Amino acid sequence: MEHASHGIIFWIIIGGIAGALAGRIVDGGGFGILMDIIVGVVGAFIGGWLGGVLGISLGGGILGSLLTALIGAVVLLAILRLLGRGRSA
Repeated sequence: MEHASHGIIFWIIIGGIAGALAGRIVDGGGFGILMDIIVGVVGAFIGGWLGGVLGISLGGGILGSLLTALIGAVVLLAILRLLGRGRSA
């Protein structure tokens, strides 16, 4: 059970960092800690899926996980930004 809780904490930390960085890259600022974590964790799934589809692996360590989540989060925010522009126009 202890191992599972460390996994969740790891996801939250990596998700928060990746979400905050992605927010700064795409929109110039973060979205608050909770939204940064959500964007980062969803981004990790997207990045992992894209890596599998493209046959790219960035490694399984902390840096590889962070880069995968960051790439996925940037893709997520870019898509959301494009969809948001269509509504406001």
